[in-house]
Amino acid sequence: MIIWLEFVLVTGLILYSGSRLSRYGDMIAEKTGLSRLWLGMVLMAAVTSLPELATGLSSVIVAGLPDVAAGDILGSCVFNLFLLSILDVMSKKTPLASRAHQGNVLMAGMSLLLLGAVGAGLFAGDRLPGLGWIGLYTPFLLFGYLSAMRLAFRYEKRIAPATGLGENGTSLYHAVTLKRAVVGYAVNAAMVVGAAIFLPRIAEGIAEMTGLGTTFVGTIFVAMSTSLPELVVTLASFRLGAIDTAVGNLFGSNLFNMAILAVDDLFYVKSPILAAVEKQHLIAVMSAVAMTGLAVAGFIYRSPKKRYRLSWDTMGISLVFVVNIVLLYFLR
Repeated sequence: MIIWLEFVLVTGLILYSGSRLSRYGDMIAEKTGLSRLWLGMVLMAAVTSLPELATGLSSVIVAGLPDVAAGDILGSCVFNLFLLSILDVMSKKTPLASRAHQGNVLMAGMSLLLLGAVGAGLFAGDRLPGLGWIGLYTPFLLFGYLSAMRLAFRYEKRIAPATGLGENGTSLYHAVTLKRAVVGYAVNAAMVVGAAIFLPRIAEGIAEMTGLGTTFVGTIFVAMSTSLPELVVTLASFRLGAIDTAVGNLFGSNLFNMAILAVDDLFYVKSPILAAVEKQHLIAVMSAVAMTGLAVAGFIYRSPKKRYRLSWDTMGISLVFVVNIVLLYFLR
């Protein structure tokens, strides 16, 4: 029972600090004139992925649990894509894909490329030659992430959408200075990272107590808890009418997750990280690829209306999410 209490307390702290962190990030974006699309794809994505970064580094450096690190990253990608279904329900009669800017397809396409590299690394395992202790995929993931951000920046300059999160670009934080926003951002970022450091040890305890294994626990429990900031930011942005921030945050977070996996590999000095983890992680990779593909199809098709609470694309995303959990459980 104590281990579950620890899990709830740490998760609660991540939720609290993550929500405040996103608010201060929003303030910084407004004060510096960043747009909704850029805010979601870059700033908010990096902000809300801090728990994954802290958990991954703690898993490989302190706990020596590469399965928890990989499971957290890949499970977070799957959970982030599932959030598109929740947004589609909140969108009521109009499909989410028809309301979101098609620029989100750019980040979705780049994330597919990097997920493919991770899948190849998992499939090859230790048969793939490495660069010292790191995998061949690690430089590719880092370069791919930086290239995606550069593409997003150039695309952003072309379309130049309205800045801020308020309707019609109106200011939401008149009384807040940029200095105060930066200080609040830094303090809450430290709290999120500090809480996330404890997650690998808690996950190991849950895995031993339940017999579910570190792959299942890392991909489900740890991934969902470290994805809470994404959940908070996404729902808050959507309610404010900043749909592109909400959707862009999810795809941007998945791209940042790929960079985090590369960083984890740099600090896991025993071997390339994907050669040291279980093959079951391929389930999460294939699920994330399928869900991203469905999202891209929805963005391109842009159905004007939907018959049910979910559109055909987000209905498929929800189905893949459930199948992912079932397969991970039975193949653990």
